[in-house]
Amino acid sequence: MTGNAPSQVLVIDDEPDLRTLCELTLLREGYRVQTAASLEQARAELARQSFDVVITDMRLPDGLGMELLHEMHAQRRGERCIVMTAYGSAENAVEALRAGAFDYLTKPVDLKQVRSVVASAARQAPGTAMLAAARQKPRTDAEAEVRPAALARLVGVSQAMRRLRTDIAKVARSMAPVLVRGESGTGKELVARALHACSPRAAGPLVAVNCGAIPEALLEAEFFGARKGSYTGATQDRVGYFQAASGGTLFLDEIGELPLSMQPKLLRAVQERTIRPLGATQEETVDVRIVSATHRDLAADVHSGRFRQDLYYRLNVIELATAPLRERLEDLPVLCATLLERLAQESGVATPTLDEAMLARLAQYPLSGNVRELENLLHRALALSDGTGLQIPPYLPSGDAPESALRNTAAAAPAQHDQDGAAARSGGSLLAWLDAREAALLRHTLDECAGDHGAAAAKLGLSARQWTVRLRRLGLPHAPEADVHHGAQS
Repeated sequence: MTGNAPSQVLVIDDEPDLRTLCELTLLREGYRVQTAASLEQARAELARQSFDVVITDMRLPDGLGMELLHEMHAQRRGERCIVMTAYGSAENAVEALRAGAFDYLTKPVDLKQVRSVVASAARQAPGTAMLAAARQKPRTDAEAEVRPAALARLVGVSQAMRRLRTDIAKVARSMAPVLVRGESGTGKELVARALHACSPRAAGPLVAVNCGAIPEALLEAEFFGARKGSYTGATQDRVGYFQAASGGTLFLDEIGELPLSMQPKLLRAVQERTIRPLGATQEETVDVRIVSATHRDLAADVHSGRFRQDLYYRLNVIELATAPLRERLEDLPVLCATLLERLAQESGVATPTLDEAMLARLAQYPLSGNVRELENLLHRALALSDGTGLQIPPYLPSGDAPESALRNTAAAAPAQHDQDGAAARSGGSLLAWLDAREAALLRHTLDECAGDHGAAAAKLGLSARQWTVRLRRLGLPHAPEADVHHGAQS
């Protein structure tokens, strides 16, 4: 309901019994209801007044409900549209949601589901007075654009990031399930959070679930809940993810890892919007918007039989893709600035800057781990910083450590540490190679200073804290920081 006035609902169906049934059900809920038996009657009602919610059958005597959906979209009408489609016609529901429908109902209709879906649509409708005003005044881009904090966290100036933010603002308004596809570390969960924050469900909960982290035996109870005594150890009723996300968004991360045995149960919950907790005799209606994410090629998994085709099409009504960092290197400066600001805040130090040379070095890294790997690189550089600025080492392909660097380190380090040089040449990662070099230098300096940690720290120009942090991180023996400080002072 909008304000104190009852919401206005238009029901369009050529079956008199179904029309009457929906009308009586909604009247009992306090809505004002008008009905129409054809597209022509529906157009006349829409020309006469504004509604909050429109429910239309897909097939009508004089055309398709999709025609009406497209017409209302072209007229910038704001009514929330719900389509009714025959049971099992997944492609019709998917087409309607992609065309801008708020939600769908399957025939034969379940009255409990009708009440739930209409209530959700009515809560999120802008109201008939606002709709009438909106048609008199075209919306500007500034009025239509939503930039909550969650959307702003999708940092980047590249075309790929601008398009992603625009797409999120568009698709957030409906109930259509969204599949977010992209490599690990590209920010798929940030996209899900932005979708939720931009949606009319923003005031509701966002429940994030890692489908690959739940033991298969516990999946059903975790997703749908369980009644007391339904299994050994169930001493009280347990709320599942679907109930916890009621009125909000359920984010299914790594959906490609969901076992085949659980997929038909999830399909029914998504398709029918009902769940049955373990040990319960009755199904419960649920009101959640589904957002899924995966780094896998689900289409290939469907082809190989690893993922159900019907579930794939239900979850992939709208697909959003997150671009890998290597395809949007123009975002590197702003990403680095944003990440460094946050990392410095967490560490309680001043925010450092990266000069052009350092940025150029970063751009040479493969960054196969995307933004997550970039964050780790910057975190490491910040931790090793001596206060004079960040140092980003040049990228060295595996096994290609420069001989000059190895010779210099070997000359400085005693013979017992030569095994580190061999390890570097054998092809470890860049970070492992750097760790080995740093450990060899610290051990050699400590030996030169006869085990005096304070003197060794002073010789390398490190504070007591920096020296101790480095030793701890590398797993080397370290003295209490106070002793190091005392040695450095003397």
